[in-house]
Amino acid sequence: MLNDLIEFVRSNDGINDKAALATLVNNRYNCVKDRSVFYTRDFAIRFCKANSATFSNTVLSLSALQKHDDKPFIVCVCTPRKNYILLSNSSFLSKISHSSMELRIDNIKGSFNGSDIIRQIDGITNVPENFDILFGIHQNITFEENLTRLVAATNGIVPTGKRFDVSVGERLKNIMNAPERAIAFSGSLDYSDLLSDLDKRTSKYENEIFVAACIENVNLRGRIIEYIIAGDDVEMRRQVIESLINHAEFPRMITRDGLGDYAKHYPNFYTETDIKTKIMVLASAPKGYNLDKMLEFLAEDNTVFMIYLVGIDYARKTIKTKLISMFQNTLVNNTVIQAHWAGRNSRGVSQFNGEAVKRIILNEENTIDKQKAKIFLDKILSL
Repeated sequence: MLNDLIEFVRSNDGINDKAALATLVNNRYNCVKDRSVFYTRDFAIRFCKANSATFSNTVLSLSALQKHDDKPFIVCVCTPRKNYILLSNSSFLSKISHSSMELRIDNIKGSFNGSDIIRQIDGITNVPENFDILFGIHQNITFEENLTRLVAATNGIVPTGKRFDVSVGERLKNIMNAPERAIAFSGSLDYSDLLSDLDKRTSKYENEIFVAACIENVNLRGRIIEYIIAGDDVEMRRQVIESLINHAEFPRMITRDGLGDYAKHYPNFYTETDIKTKIMVLASAPKGYNLDKMLEFLAEDNTVFMIYLVGIDYARKTIKTKLISMFQNTLVNNTVIQAHWAGRNSRGVSQFNGEAVKRIILNEENTIDKQKAKIFLDKILSL
């Protein structure tokens, strides 16, 4: 429906009347009106009038945006010649400019202006042709995470964290040796043991995973499936599954504070494995890992960081899995550094290309190019 909305709005370029355009959209899509926002199950839209796309009018309060932040939130700017369409979810705001003096984590105040909407995010232009990619990124970031970023940007708060210092002791050497460790682990019996362990866990809860795959909230869906597979609290897993089956509220899950979702020690290796789910029929860009946490982990002796991909095709009722290194060739080539969402004292986070993840699950093996992996690490270390 979103693509149809975009084409319909574009077909009315030059209408130069936001009220008239809002009426046309409302009549066509049978929207619900919430003050200045028109919304359906599939999108929310706010109409603004300006002389050009670079407008600074106040658009909407942050608290009003929060109510619709789980679906594509569109700002349509009606200008004399063209209707400009911007994706304006919380992930795509740089700050809160209007009446924001009291904005805090526990006090959502203020409104964003047109000038607060980010027009280009890490090289991706905020235009309708990129909305699938951009919204896929947004779905992996919670409103609370964006709120923390916006509070800091709006109030000029100095961040308390700091980048991981790789210059101490053997840290840099251990980090740069990580590709060799990954290759050694991937060719060992320990790799086969870890894969078997994770596959058995996945197979045991296959029915529950299919049910969880239908959860629309991407963050919740991922956390539920990850906990079902890797959670170490048996009673908590039972409660999660019970809530899933009964469509009840989920208990508060205590997640690991480490790099991955599952840790396992071997005589010669210490592994952390991050579980990533991919709904095969949906376009999405799975959230990757925190770069500083990754470097801190790899700076230790014998460490190996793995990714366990769980591809769910609920139409065919099949689940395919792959256990790969963070340095797997296709994954490295399709790992993007998201600087926009990084704290000012952080190297940032990574994001995986969804189509590449799908290709890996369906067709590829855990092959690692040592030189490419080292170049990738050098790039991260230079941030």
